Amino acid sequence: MEAILPVLLFVAISAAVSVGLVVGSSLVGPSRTSRVKEMPYESGMDPVHDTRRRFDIRFHLVAITFLVFDVELLFLYPWAVASRSAAGIDAAVAEGMVSGRGLVFAGAMVFIALVVVGFAYDWRKGVFRWR
Repeated sequence: MEAILPVLLFVAISAAVSVGLVVGSSLVGPSRTSRVKEMPYESGMDPVHDTRRRFDIRFHLVAITFLVFDVELLFLYPWAVASRSAAGIDAAVAEGMVSGRGLVFAGAMVFIALVVVGFAYDWRKGVFRWR
């Protein structure tokens, strides 16, 4: 019971703070309604047109490109940290998990090459041109 008491205390305090903030904002905050406040709001654009109109896809292309390069960074950062420390790749080679440092380096270079190919494809398709 002593081990779980701090966790239960944390959960109880965070729940109390959450409920207190919601109740406090509804009591103190303004509550006047108007037509503008009741209008639907979507993605920074006023919904004044038909829902079936053409939508510009550029934002989504930039967002997907950002995700690709963000995931690349998530894969390369641990590799860079492991290659700098003596306990990283060398320890994996000593334990027989990897046959050599060259294989790890080649794998990282293949990954970087694939990302560069993706970047060139995005550049060729004009994703980075904001018209």
